[in-house]
Amino acid sequence: MSRTDPIIDSDFPGGNIVVDSVDGDLISLHQELRDTTVDWFYWYFRIRGAAGRTLEFRFTASDAIGVRGPAVSVDDGGHWSWLGAEAVQGQSFTFTIPPQADSVRFSFTIPYLEANLQAFLARYSRHPHLRIGTLCRTKRGRDVEMLHLGHLDGAPDLRVLLIGRHHACEAIATYSMEGLLEAVLTQTGPGAWLREHVEFLVIPFMDKDGVEEGDQGKRRRPYDHWEDYGEGSIYPTVQAVKKRVPVWSGGKLRFILDFHCPAIRGGSHERIHFVGGPDQENWRRVERFCAILEQTRTGPLPYRVNNNLAYGDEWNVDYGPRKTSERWGEALPEVLASSVVEIPYANVDGEMVTPEAARAFGWDLATALHKFLAEPRI
Repeated sequence: MSRTDPIIDSDFPGGNIVVDSVDGDLISLHQELRDTTVDWFYWYFRIRGAAGRTLEFRFTASDAIGVRGPAVSVDDGGHWSWLGAEAVQGQSFTFTIPPQADSVRFSFTIPYLEANLQAFLARYSRHPHLRIGTLCRTKRGRDVEMLHLGHLDGAPDLRVLLIGRHHACEAIATYSMEGLLEAVLTQTGPGAWLREHVEFLVIPFMDKDGVEEGDQGKRRRPYDHWEDYGEGSIYPTVQAVKKRVPVWSGGKLRFILDFHCPAIRGGSHERIHFVGGPDQENWRRVERFCAILEQTRTGPLPYRVNNNLAYGDEWNVDYGPRKTSERWGEALPEVLASSVVEIPYANVDGEMVTPEAARAFGWDLATALHKFLAEPRI
């Protein structure tokens, strides 16, 4: 290696890259699929020793740059912005490293890792309506965070389960989950009613190992966490959720929401949408919630009920013998609505997805949840 060669690596939480070659200012690389059985697109790397240089990064394996280009951070992942489509040509993007930048990070998406969650929780460490615990340990020995929030003093009227990152790479959706949690814990807005009436159980990282190790997490071999809710579950987190939730519910669990991101671009992949299962009564109630969400939304990310994918639309067809999270949830006693929400990585109907915008959508979800749960039912 000459003195002018930059150092490119992914040796940090969430990292994922394979460097094919460095030829002057042209860097050829590709995402690492690991045990994902389909072509997928997540990657996250840093470059050091290239201050002031203009470099071209060329992806050699498949379509791996999103609709707003890569996410870039010049402060070791502290803050992120989209580079923009204008910096992209085909499967390459070009970037001039700032003269004072010792390290620059690039990612397919804006990451959300354990460190992000811990920073959020630190803001509420003394909050009386938040309790932080551990669901279980992963196969690789990591603690899986489990949060209880809302009505914690005595029996609540209702309970809600929020889960996420069944697919490790789907990071931007966790910012929306965080926004919902923030709304519950904030004195004003929908949080007041939710804290009075509802206890939330929240598992932010169902595939905790995959999140921290930078896996795709989608379509793992033999199958991924989302598909592990049938008999004989193989992942400790899914086993623990299936064991804990029915006992915790006590007949009061009414709503389950699983946070996801869709595919890379185009059509429904650039629209927020909820995904329907074959249980039509469950789907009717999900769409009632969605109608409230459309009517009450105030954040920058658009949402319309007619964006939803009912069972049988597009890719939302029979998944075979595996049972997914929302199908497991809709079969639990007393559950009114169980669904998946898909939040695009970078673009929603022309609006840019940022952590702030995604959090605002989480607030919109909290408002809709308040109104949905407060509706009188016979």
